[in-house]
Amino acid sequence: QVRLVESGGGLVQPGGSLRLSCAYSKTGGIDVLAWYRQAPGKQRERVAGIDSGGSTNYADSVKGRFTISTDNTNKVYLHMNNLRPEDTAVYYCNGRSAVGNYWGQGTQVTVSS
Repeated sequence: QVRLVESGGGLVQPGGSLRLSCAYSKTGGIDVLAWYRQAPGKQRERVAGIDSGGSTNYADSVKGRFTISTDNTNKVYLHMNNLRPEDTAVYYCNGRSAVGNYWGQGTQVTVSS
């Protein structure tokens, strides 16, 4: 079982920055870590992912503004710059292994003046 806990959401003005963190409880067998988001009335969408080899990929809407990274303390981060009102959503951390797909509880990000 993998447990994921997000933190770092909040209210930020357009053009501002935030860093989301996700602490995960198990490293063995996790192939991909990713961030998703879901805005009101919309489907959940994948924002960024990083695999066990360090390769990353991003949704077109966030390329050049968001960066996903990990460290050796069982955390994955989403660095968000130049935030826009359309980035407002609940952001979820996701971990995928050969035997399961795991989600955190989500953290709210609101971009508004």
